[in-house]
Amino acid sequence: METEETSPFRVASTVRALRFALRRDAENGADAERADSGERSANERDKLWFKESSAKNLRNRDFLAPNTVLATLYAHGQVPPAVLSRILTLRGNGVLPVAGCEVTAEGLRVSVDHCAAFRGVLCGMAAYLRPAAQRQGCVLINCPALHARQAPPSPDSLTLGQLRTILIADHIGALLRRQGYSVSFCPGLPEESDIINYLRTLGIDWPAVSVSWTNEDREEKIRNILENCTYREREKERGKRGSKGEEMERGDGGMTDEVRINLKRVMEEVELHGYDPSLGTCTVQREALCHLAQLDRAIEDFPVSMATVLHVTSCQDEFRQQQTAMLWRAAGTTATQRLVICGPVKTPGSQMSSAQYLQLRRAQMKEASEMKYGDQVEGQTWEDIIRVMTCATVRFELLSTVHTSPVTLDVQREGVVSTKGPRGGVFVMYNCARLHTLFSSYEKGVEQGLYPEVPAGTELDFSALKEEGEWLLLFNYLIPFSELLDQSAQALELEGGGARVNLRTEQVCRFLVSLSKDFSSYYNRVHVLGEPLPHLFNQMFCRLLLLKALRELYHNALDSLNLPPIPQL
Repeated sequence: METEETSPFRVASTVRALRFALRRDAENGADAERADSGERSANERDKLWFKESSAKNLRNRDFLAPNTVLATLYAHGQVPPAVLSRILTLRGNGVLPVAGCEVTAEGLRVSVDHCAAFRGVLCGMAAYLRPAAQRQGCVLINCPALHARQAPPSPDSLTLGQLRTILIADHIGALLRRQGYSVSFCPGLPEESDIINYLRTLGIDWPAVSVSWTNEDREEKIRNILENCTYREREKERGKRGSKGEEMERGDGGMTDEVRINLKRVMEEVELHGYDPSLGTCTVQREALCHLAQLDRAIEDFPVSMATVLHVTSCQDEFRQQQTAMLWRAAGTTATQRLVICGPVKTPGSQMSSAQYLQLRRAQMKEASEMKYGDQVEGQTWEDIIRVMTCATVRFELLSTVHTSPVTLDVQREGVVSTKGPRGGVFVMYNCARLHTLFSSYEKGVEQGLYPEVPAGTELDFSALKEEGEWLLLFNYLIPFSELLDQSAQALELEGGGARVNLRTEQVCRFLVSLSKDFSSYYNRVHVLGEPLPHLFNQMFCRLLLLKALRELYHNALDSLNLPPIPQL
């Protein structure tokens, strides 16, 4: 169990401790507590402290309480000496060690003890690579784009918007598993089908079922439940047709009697919020029964009290998926259902399927590699590198935008994917590969007797890490990473959010792009492997330990995107 001395540093824990230290004596204590109630005071409370992130500001402070905040807490904005003393002696679970604080023209600024922070993080890195909290529960991730209408979708029929929902579903699953959830996906797809193989090319391990598998018995069972449920509009069930597009299918396995369910009554009676009020009455189609049967089968082994179903769908299909969710509720499910709505994917001046998009990006990636490496680009090793880099390009293009917002892609065939431009998956993979090259060079130096092995972190003097880029990498990336991994589960646990949920699926991609920019800037400035002289080894070892931690962070974050690191680019 983590103790106060061994628990990993957390930005959130530090901000909470600083907030308490600042407000404890403000407004005579009890009055301050009463002032905390109400929206305005709550907003002020949340904005007492700001974590700095820019290189310029990190040169002289790590946290800042602006003068505008101090003026609301103390007469004339004068911070009492007791408060300054309390901040200097801050202790607590996950609280960063404070080196100094002072009141300046900008406000009250706090500096962290960099040496102690480097030692604490780099000597216990494992705790910073996993979510800050582990949770329990079962999550079923349903991707309506993959549900069969007449037959499973093919790569040629799959739209880019649908591909985006699949990639987001896959990423959500990886994030939630890391946080302790048991995750399943729906629907199962026919094994060795074109769509299964296409998804595997993208690094997606989607569940497969036998080609001969059928769910007809379960479909019939759900149909019987809906026929006899209290939400059925019985007065309309005989001798009438639904509106255009709502007629029941007939023929082999078809439905001959119309079943209409009042979805509005379902919403009202179980007090479901956030659904479209115009859902009204829905005629049960064969397609819907097939969808419900797949959901029912996927969740049958889940403990009902711990089950959450995430429907990851496009904004164009949101209304249809709300109907499906309400039909399932009418059929008796009590699982919590939330919708992850994804914006459209636009390709100005071009119409393109998912298969064509992947082929284009692969051709561009191969061309970029041949321009840089020439005749070396051949063989299975390069085939694997190009495949991974193509997947990285696709994932970052479709995942780096807030999932509710549209994505616009440049799909002009004459374009070339840059291997060094400061954006996207290729740039991230390139910088991850640079770390691989660095450590390969160091290991060769060890084999040649130039360098000794890196000693344990407890034997190093981390005061040697004085370059501003080193603190920036630790403070902006290594320390906050575990809290970043927590965000999807925190959003999922929020109550009262309605049908929709925003899981911030863009965060990992954006984090990696930002990290790569700052790492690249640092790596271009600093010569890590110096002359093999004993008096230089301590600084070199400290830097290697820092960059080893960064390499582990890269691998960990890329794994949540199902992207393996590559040795070169």
